[in-house]
Amino acid sequence: MTTLSLTPAQIHVLNMASRIRTEESLARLKEQMAAFYAKLVDEEMDELWDSGQWSEEKLQELRSAHFRTEYK
Repeated sequence: MTTLSLTPAQIHVLNMASRIRTEESLARLKEQMAAFYAKLVDEEMDELWDSGQWSEEKLQELRSAHFRTEYK
């Protein structure tokens, strides 16, 4: 039998979610969590830009890249 262990962050989120009683409250929590992760992504992208690991040239390369798998 496999046991599941949760991180402190997961436990905290579950405790918060257990108090949600309405769809509106759930929607608000989702918005807040999305905003939190969007801010983290922005901060990480700023760090990549500042360190030179990300640049306008790399962005242009991605725009013209084709990653789709060709099917026969």
